[in-house]
Amino acid sequence: MAIRLYLLFSFFVLLAQWSPALSDLVISKLDRKIDLTSQVVRVTANLKIENTGNDPISEVLLPFGDHQAKDLAFLVATTSEGKGKTKTSSSSLPIKVVNPKGMPPSLTWYSVSLPKELAKGKSLNLEVRTAFTHALQPFPEKITQADIQLLVFQESAYYISPYAVNVQSLSVRLPEPKVESYTKLENTKFSGSEIKYGPYENLPPFSFSHIAVHFVSNKPFAVAQELVREIEVSHWGNVQITEHYNLVNAGARSSGEFSRLEYQARPHLRGASSFGHLVAKLPPRAHSIYYRDEIGNISTSNLWGDSSKTLLQIEPRYPMFGGWKTSFTIGYGLPLKDYLFRAEGKRFLNISFGCPIEEVVVENLVVKVVLPEGSKDISVSVPFPVKESRETKFSHLDMIGRPVVVLEKTNAVHEHNQYFQVYYRFSNLSLLREPMMLISGFFFLFVACIIYMHADLTISKSSPSYLAKLQWDEVQTALQQIQSIMNRCLGIHDKLEASLRELSRTGDVQACKAARKSADNMLKELSKDLKPSLSFLQSSPLSASLYSKVEDLVAKEKELQEKLIVKHTTVTDSYEKKSRGRDIENRIAPIQQRITALRQEVDDLLEIIDEI
Repeated sequence: MAIRLYLLFSFFVLLAQWSPALSDLVISKLDRKIDLTSQVVRVTANLKIENTGNDPISEVLLPFGDHQAKDLAFLVATTSEGKGKTKTSSSSLPIKVVNPKGMPPSLTWYSVSLPKELAKGKSLNLEVRTAFTHALQPFPEKITQADIQLLVFQESAYYISPYAVNVQSLSVRLPEPKVESYTKLENTKFSGSEIKYGPYENLPPFSFSHIAVHFVSNKPFAVAQELVREIEVSHWGNVQITEHYNLVNAGARSSGEFSRLEYQARPHLRGASSFGHLVAKLPPRAHSIYYRDEIGNISTSNLWGDSSKTLLQIEPRYPMFGGWKTSFTIGYGLPLKDYLFRAEGKRFLNISFGCPIEEVVVENLVVKVVLPEGSKDISVSVPFPVKESRETKFSHLDMIGRPVVVLEKTNAVHEHNQYFQVYYRFSNLSLLREPMMLISGFFFLFVACIIYMHADLTISKSSPSYLAKLQWDEVQTALQQIQSIMNRCLGIHDKLEASLRELSRTGDVQACKAARKSADNMLKELSKDLKPSLSFLQSSPLSASLYSKVEDLVAKEKELQEKLIVKHTTVTDSYEKKSRGRDIENRIAPIQQRITALRQEVDDLLEIIDEI
């Protein structure tokens, strides 16, 4: 299919080979070099152009086939003077897309504007550098883990130009001296890892000769289907950069099973076309660097650097074979003073645009520059065409949001890693906005607390709800008093039991009687204290449902007192009559059973009242 495209292209080109409008320029010498050592095809063409016409020339036309134009990632043209060490080059010349009349429809045309008009009989040296993505096609398209990767590159041995070429040559540089096949033309030479075609002389305009090279290349085919770089500027001294990658190995697709054991034992033989790590070249003073994916932090990474660079070696969780994908995030901070400057009353950010990983091709690159809140009069300067738009991002303590400059670029390669500038105006008073918001927030919080602590927020004392609350508080107070008296009574009961145990140990009847007399007096006093609370509960309408429980509690405790007194009297009388221990136990056994049951009932009623 690719050869058919080339033949069709050649057919249309030949239709326009005699173009009077383009006959005044002649390329007297052309030297073209094609570098196939990476997945990006880089072409450097040195043209010596002469004006053989009468009129001065101000532009040079560069045609590309449509199949090339869609993969054209980078194009720059410069003029040069001198040779060797004395050679000097101008800055890049302006280039624009044009549509000259009478030209084949299968061509995309670019016009290079010369720094000054080229007069009759004059010549100049023009250097054209291009970079193409997806120009190398894996063949075969699928390989196993043990296979090497083979690529096919197709091109014309003759430089496609609307101008006649007196002498031209072509050299194709390969990644290694292993070639399956290549097109052999007249004056073709293969030496080491380089194929040379030419020189060819006296070629008419739009000359074309198809060549194909089928060669070995195990270089990484790392392609970022999408890369989102967020550059957040903080005037508090930091530029935070976050990069989100969706990466795929775009080389020959892996087929068959994957053996990690074989890969670890012989990675250069059992996975030669895969890649296990990539190196990101970060700015020299990068700090707070992290590398993670959706699972979490990835520890298989290394970081080293010096005063001129910081290198981050990232290693995915698994080796990347053809067709395999992964997603991860890189983040780091930069000192603000190294990248933010002032000029003509404006601040401007001067930072690199492209991907910091040199061997990665980015199909869709999105660069977002997040400026501080309050920035205005924003403008952007990028050294190549990009799509520009604006967004707004909200972060902590933001009121109107932070302006975001969004720059999009397709087919981004390492040559796009150039510096660009974002200009904006920002008032220093805006720096105080967030601190003042924090101070004001805390101030109003403290004022609110003071007002709350000193304000009377109670309900009106004459309202029914307030009176009902007071009455319920009185009921609860009476219940608490009754609970306290009952607990003190139970404590006296325990002392009576303790006096009987002491009697069985010492036989001192008089001391036991004295303890009972003291207990009788205390229980009588507690009975007097209990009457006011019982009278209040009996008269309160809010305690109507509670009084029966309280009344039952008092009755059970009274019966418990009586049984304890009977038991105590029985034991002391038996000791005075010197009865046997077994006889005493038999006499008090039924009394003790009732005491135990009453004590349990009293405890249960106290728990119920406590819950109320």
